[in-house]
Amino acid sequence: MRATIESLGGEIRFEQRVDDILIEKGQIHGVQLHSGEVIHSTHVVLAIGHSARDTFAMLQKKGVYMEAKPFSMGFRIEHPQSMIDKSRFGQHAGHKLLGAADYKLVHHCKNGRSVYSFCMCPGGTVVAATSEAGHVVTNGMSQYSRNERNANSAIVVGISPEMDYPQHVLAGVDLQRHWERHAFLLGGENYAAPAQLVGDFLANRPSSAFGEIQPSYTPSVKLGNLRHALPDYAIEAITEALPAFDKKIKGFAMHDALLTGVETRTSSPIRLKRNDTFQSLNTRGLYPAGEGAGYAGGILSAAVDGIKVAEAVAKSLLQK
Repeated sequence: MRATIESLGGEIRFEQRVDDILIEKGQIHGVQLHSGEVIHSTHVVLAIGHSARDTFAMLQKKGVYMEAKPFSMGFRIEHPQSMIDKSRFGQHAGHKLLGAADYKLVHHCKNGRSVYSFCMCPGGTVVAATSEAGHVVTNGMSQYSRNERNANSAIVVGISPEMDYPQHVLAGVDLQRHWERHAFLLGGENYAAPAQLVGDFLANRPSSAFGEIQPSYTPSVKLGNLRHALPDYAIEAITEALPAFDKKIKGFAMHDALLTGVETRTSSPIRLKRNDTFQSLNTRGLYPAGEGAGYAGGILSAAVDGIKVAEAVAKSLLQK
């Protein structure tokens, strides 16, 4: 892919951060890199991902229109992949043509919250995903083979700026940081992730030993009580949802299933609003794209959004 881009005249700057964008009378004219280099252009695609917090702050300072948007927070949950296979495939579990089973779950709680599974990773691992010192963030992934011992997914609670972070446009980032720092403290301040067995979580007692499931998260996990690892409304919702999910997938709330915290980066906490030409509402030539722009919630949807933005840029260039 890189060779193709370069063969068509493209250039790539590795290990370079965009520190500033150049705007004049509502039109973008380029970007300034941390190295001091200025790249001039009237078409800039902003594909920064959902964790580019320094860039969010810079864009807000420059006056680029953005607004707070909903996202979700929760924990990673791990089960034996064999148990998920048996629950989903029955007597055909383990058949080579079927591979590792996945699932999608949702529960609407009495407190008005929704809890759902997100980024389910069959035969995968829980991975570290923090982007700042002194924070702990979890995510999940599967290799192509999907043959690791555990299945994992995020069990997350939907939150919104209206209900949970109405203070200012970047208040969602502040909320994420608060619980990520708290997870760092609960894990022992050495980047271990706090964890708890599902049975102990439902009984509100600290975990002291692993059961059948060994954690896949590295560098390590620290067992304890996750009841204070998220806001009370999120804990209440997850506590209600786990037994409900057990009715759909037998064994989902098994005692030995493992919760690891916290997952806060399900999607961007802000949206860089666009018009019908995919340009920023108040900055011509700036094309926010993908998760960081608030228009995607995963790898596939981000890729599709990127295609749409690329087509919009090409259309604009052809009209010149």
